[in-house]
Amino acid sequence: MNGQQPQHVVVVGAGMVGLSTAWFLQEHGVRVTVVDRDGVAAGSSWGNAGWLAPALTLPLPDPAILKSGILATLKPDSPVYVPFRPDPRLIRFLIGFARHCTPKKWDEAIAVFNRANAGALDAYDLLTEHSGPGRVEAPTTPAEPFLAAFASEADRDVLVKEFAHVAETGGTTSYELLDREAVHALEPGLGSAVQCGVRLHDQRFLNPGRFVHALADAVLARGGRVLDDHEVTAVEQRGNQVRVSGTQELIADAAVIASGSWLDRLVRPHGVRRVVQAGRGYSFTVHPDHVPAGPVYFPTQRVACTPLGKPEEGLRVAGMMEFRSPDAPLDPRRIKAIVDAATPMLGGVDWTRRTDEWVGSRPCTTDGLPLVGRTRSSRVHVAGGHGMWGIALGPLTGRILADQIAGAAEHELLGAFDPLR
Repeated sequence: MNGQQPQHVVVVGAGMVGLSTAWFLQEHGVRVTVVDRDGVAAGSSWGNAGWLAPALTLPLPDPAILKSGILATLKPDSPVYVPFRPDPRLIRFLIGFARHCTPKKWDEAIAVFNRANAGALDAYDLLTEHSGPGRVEAPTTPAEPFLAAFASEADRDVLVKEFAHVAETGGTTSYELLDREAVHALEPGLGSAVQCGVRLHDQRFLNPGRFVHALADAVLARGGRVLDDHEVTAVEQRGNQVRVSGTQELIADAAVIASGSWLDRLVRPHGVRRVVQAGRGYSFTVHPDHVPAGPVYFPTQRVACTPLGKPEEGLRVAGMMEFRSPDAPLDPRRIKAIVDAATPMLGGVDWTRRTDEWVGSRPCTTDGLPLVGRTRSSRVHVAGGHGMWGIALGPLTGRILADQIAGAAEHELLGAFDPLR
């Protein structure tokens, strides 16, 4: 940018990451236009679990995935599912992903996540505690309690060992172990299969769709534009300007590509060679006899449950990681797999009356680290590749990227998140 702050930036993508970047650019006095092919929170920003949980925000390439066996990932009821098909791009991603599923690589990535998690909640506070026009009028809720529940102490030991890894790499996790009586006392709706638990402290949660829409309203309140139904086909730097082509041609001083699982085709011309693979997650809503007060996690089953607000709004049940095309239709077998896994762990639920069945594509990288920063084209930036953690790390991403674009001090995380790495 030659040391000059841009006057106008186009942000491609109206999810948590893109809108957070737009909001923090406005903090620097930059005019913003946000465009999305569908609309605000139309992708993975809507149907996810909505956790702001630094204790569980960890890199996806986990050695445990390989320990469970490659063949297990070919089963439709597996928590991590890879539909078998001859896809060279997917094979390339899986090979790179497997290379990072080692204890050494995982610990290196955890050290980066420790630094990101340390600032993630503070970035949310800047959005919701802002004074004047632009305050995000949606809450983040303290998770009291935030429970992880298990069918055995052996299952619980897996999570406790993860926390030990985090501590060895410089992070901290505040938690307490609960026996059967204690965990059922805290959450009476747990199923009879639950034998023990972990209570996590200092975590939060939110209704993701509601929050992202409130964030869009805040961007609009400060003079930004948000354009729905705007398909972007190319982003080109031409001298001191950027042309964003598509449904409508836009000219700006800079552009941010935050289009989630569809990043590749727009960023590849700008030197970004990292494969971004859709890691699809599923969710639906149920109405238990007793809606938990806070999030409930079943780590062995990889199922996440989050209250959506008032008790009558129900409980979101989410899970699964499926490496498939982001535009593929919902696979009902994956919904059934979540139901089957959660049924013995959560009581008082009529699973046949579920609503809002959803699948969304989370942008995953081979090393589990986001792609955030300047590309080979000095006026084209990227913000994506967060995997499951676009909600948790979206505002932090927006803050550090906006600082870079505006010419402020560069955050240390931008080195680890460098999209040209």
